[in-house]
Order: sequence, then structure tokens, then C-alpha cells
Amino acid sequence: MEIISPNNARVKEWAQLLEKKHRTRQHKYIVEGIHLVQEALRSDAAVESVAYDLDKGIPAELNGLDQADQPVEWIPVSAAVIAKCTDTKTPQSVFAIVRKEERSAFAALLEQPNALVMVLDGVQDPGNVGTIIRSADAAGAAGVILGHGCADLYNPKTIRSTMGSLFHLPVIEGSLEELLPQAQSKGARLISTSLDASLSCYAVDLRGSTWLVIGNEGQGISDATARSVNESVFIPMQGQAESLNAAMASTVLLFEAMRQRSHS
Repeated sequence: MEIISPNNARVKEWAQLLEKKHRTRQHKYIVEGIHLVQEALRSDAAVESVAYDLDKGIPAELNGLDQADQPVEWIPVSAAVIAKCTDTKTPQSVFAIVRKEERSAFAALLEQPNALVMVLDGVQDPGNVGTIIRSADAAGAAGVILGHGCADLYNPKTIRSTMGSLFHLPVIEGSLEELLPQAQSKGARLISTSLDASLSCYAVDLRGSTWLVIGNEGQGISDATARSVNESVFIPMQGQAESLNAAMASTVLLFEAMRQRSHS
């Protein structure tokens, strides 16, 4: 059943998902564009429906990607509907509605031996949050924790910045004051960056159970989180830049941990 009018009741409900309060209320979010919809369908994401431009048809990349265990509704829509439901200035010809899933991923993360986990404390820029998730995926991290005060995981900008990595590893939102002590009780070491640290990130052992903590772009990690940290490190720099942004610093640490683990 095709949908032409942007004033259709379902379209209005979809468009609401561009706002966090409605994503929270509906327990759903939107992913835009061929690549992200493809990644959502390939993974175990709970894709409810895929809306595609009726003039262009279903993108070839999405053919045959129906999920066996949960049928996906494929809905041809007008370009006006796509424009209303997407966040980009020049929207692509497809978007999907995905249900948020309550996973018991944190418990599984705690039991994983020698897990490399990225922890974000108040990282507010959606682009940084998405890029860090992408870097964590690339470096083989076991998961990402988003503390309170971080950009919303389901913000369209965050999702775009993950480039699909959101669907490749567990990303858990929660209170660091509750989650970090649980990790430490299971033997995890918490390592953060600090300009005042005396230990280089290249001189610390990142091979065991390691939770890397990155703080807010301006203020760094909170006092409460700082009290939990086992070790602070600095990233050596030879040029004149004073510091790296949160995503770049995270990527340096993640890839140093990957290097140590793959060459040990």
C-alpha cells in the first residue's frame, strides 16, 4: 500500500522520530540511506518497515535482505514523504523504522575475558559519538558505553556517523556511577586521558580487560568518573596542536590497544 501524502497518520508518526522524546515514547528510531538500511537488515536489528521512493523502486542493494525471523513491511512512498521523515538536506531514496531493543548486553560484556570497551562520559557532539562507535567497531572493541550527558545514540546525526557500526557491537546507555564499579569488580582497568598524566598511552599495557574512558569535549571526565579511574595517560604529540578532539583521542587509544593485542 503506497503512501503519497506527507499528512498521512503513519508519516506523521515516523516524522516524530526525528525528536528524542518521541523516539523514547515509541521505542523506535529512523535510519536513513541505502548503506545504513542495508546494515540494519543484515544485522539482528529489529527493522519494522522500510519506506522507499515509489518512483525509483527498492534499491538493488536491498534486494533479498528480508529478515527470516521477523517480516519487514516494504512501503512505497512519495519523495515528499521521504523529505518529511529524514534529517538530511538531500535525502536518499530510502529509510527504515527500527524498534529499540532492550538487550542484556552489559551482563555479557562483564563476563567477556580481556574485553576492550570504550566508555564515553558526557561526549555531547553526535558526530564524535558516532565516530567513536565506528572506531571501536574497527578496532575490535567488545562494546561502547554511553554515560548520561552524551549525545543521544539514536539521533540521526549520531547514527549516520556510525556508518552502520551501531549494528555491529553492543552500545549501552546508562549511569557510569552504576556501571563502572561493576566492571572493576570483574577485573576491568579503567584508563582515561589527561594532559597532566605522566604515563604515555604507548607505555601502558592495554591487553587485559581494559575500559577506555573519554570525557566531554571541553571539561574532560566528571569528578565522579575520575575517582574510579585506575590510570591516566597522555597521547604524545610532536606538533603544535594543544589537544585532540574526543573522537580522535579515542581512535588513537583504541588502535594502540588493537596493536598491542594483535602483536602480543
